[in-house]
Amino acid sequence: MASPAARILIIDEMHPSLFPLLEGIGAEADYRPDMAPADVRQALAEYNGLIIRSKMRVTAETIELAGQLKFVARAGAGVDNIDAQALQERGIALLGANEGNRQAVGEFAAGVLVALVRHIPRSDRQVREKVWLREENRGEEISGKTVGIIGYGNMGQRFAKVLSGFGCRIIAYDRFAPGKIQAPAENVTLAQLQADADVVSLHIPYISENLGMVNDAFFESLRKPVWFLNTSRGDVVDQAALVRHLKSGKVKGAALDVLENEKLKTLTAAQQENFQYLATADNVILTPHIAGWTHESYIKINEVLVEKIRQLL
Repeated sequence: MASPAARILIIDEMHPSLFPLLEGIGAEADYRPDMAPADVRQALAEYNGLIIRSKMRVTAETIELAGQLKFVARAGAGVDNIDAQALQERGIALLGANEGNRQAVGEFAAGVLVALVRHIPRSDRQVREKVWLREENRGEEISGKTVGIIGYGNMGQRFAKVLSGFGCRIIAYDRFAPGKIQAPAENVTLAQLQADADVVSLHIPYISENLGMVNDAFFESLRKPVWFLNTSRGDVVDQAALVRHLKSGKVKGAALDVLENEKLKTLTAAQQENFQYLATADNVILTPHIAGWTHESYIKINEVLVEKIRQLL
């Protein structure tokens, strides 16, 4: 019997479509979603690949004994739980699957934007309470507005594509890869985006350069009151600053799929105060990091990952 192209340890729950896909490229999967993070370091000595979601951080210590490891693959968008430099120093490839859930994120961002500008969550709650207020819930149209997208990778590009049917102007800023920006978006500076945008949507990764990027100074630089969306990472927004500018009216409403601390039972006193405001505000939509979380993306992520593994091997 031929040896497998790679032996791969999988330590998180995965859609079952993954296993025939791996078998199809000659890889052997060892599916151990119940493995404790503390046991991964020792186990990796026997494997050529590791597939994870969000169970643990992969650090230099995690891969210390992994003499045969060729890659670490993250089944999702964003690799902020993996020490990329530690992998690079050991010659281990880092694979992500951002392409797998970009459509889900694009559709979700458009959906929450419509929900915000048309006051859909608030109207729904009121009608359930037998309160019928039409004029008070008169909304706005996306058509004719300028939507500013910050970060124009897979997610930002797909959001722009979904938006292209709304009749709005789309502008984008990407400080690391401005060359990616093309139709239907216009390439602008951050200052231009802050001057022109009616809507600001974040699609940037969590890296040190982006920590707290959206802060008081950012909001104060906006020329107009804006609708604000964050489907990227909570740490890129100073949540206290966002609350201050929601209260002042500089932010007309916000849809947040991510928060600065998503372990809601561990909030500090200051975080709890800000969260309480967000949770009770009529112009805020909160969701539990589900922008990229669909039945379809669950399968697409596997397809993207396995194709990248195939190419690597």
